Amino acid sequence: MLSTTLLRRTAAVTARASTFSTTAAPIASSTNDYMSTMETREKVLDWFAKYRACAVLRTPTSEACPKAMQAAIDGGFKIGEFTLTTPDCLDHLSNFRTKYDGEVSIGCGTIMKVQDAKDAVDAGAEFIITPVLLTDVVEWCAERNIVVIPGCQTPTELYTAYKHGAPLQKVFPGVAGGAMWIKAVSAALPMLSLNPTSGVDLDNAGQILQNGAASVGLVAPLFDPAAIASGDWDQIQANAEKVMGNVRAAGPYDRKK
Repeated sequence: MLSTTLLRRTAAVTARASTFSTTAAPIASSTNDYMSTMETREKVLDWFAKYRACAVLRTPTSEACPKAMQAAIDGGFKIGEFTLTTPDCLDHLSNFRTKYDGEVSIGCGTIMKVQDAKDAVDAGAEFIITPVLLTDVVEWCAERNIVVIPGCQTPTELYTAYKHGAPLQKVFPGVAGGAMWIKAVSAALPMLSLNPTSGVDLDNAGQILQNGAASVGLVAPLFDPAAIASGDWDQIQANAEKVMGNVRAAGPYDRKK
């Protein structure tokens, strides 16, 4: 495991170094670590605006993880989030990042501290997601052009995340009112780009997007725990096909720049 991790981190550092511009102004070394480019950041955000739905995966076993994510991708998902609560999360993330580079955007969730974010980027994560608002993680990512989507519960937290540099704000857990809550907050705070996760299911995802959400995250309704326990990957693929049909019907998101 140690050798795998070292190889992964060496490759990630090499890949990041290749994106640096030789004409860019000098950057302080403390910020230069893990620095991405604005072009890369914009590509990730454009990808979210185009496909608008992220498969958020947590499994109780390492073995189930790649099979479940593969089923979601086979069902049409173009954005996938591996959560750190899944055994061997970063190894699976790294494998899928290599396999689907340029075809599926792969990120990491349940990030709780800056070191978690560093480990995720080392593994190849293209975006970072936190379950709660952690301003130190948001600022660390924002300073390095890494897309970060922090979890927030209230309009105040959502706006605070935005002010600290989060281009997308995750609404978590689910809120009473669902799509109508998203519509009201989006109207009152039009600078926000909301990403509801909890409370989004196979049937209401399109409605939530049509009422102002920039994108959505699918967890248990997509990765049905019973299907994972029984190894019914066809069911997960069918879930993915259903929800992605509703998402596509909502159309692309007009990004706030």
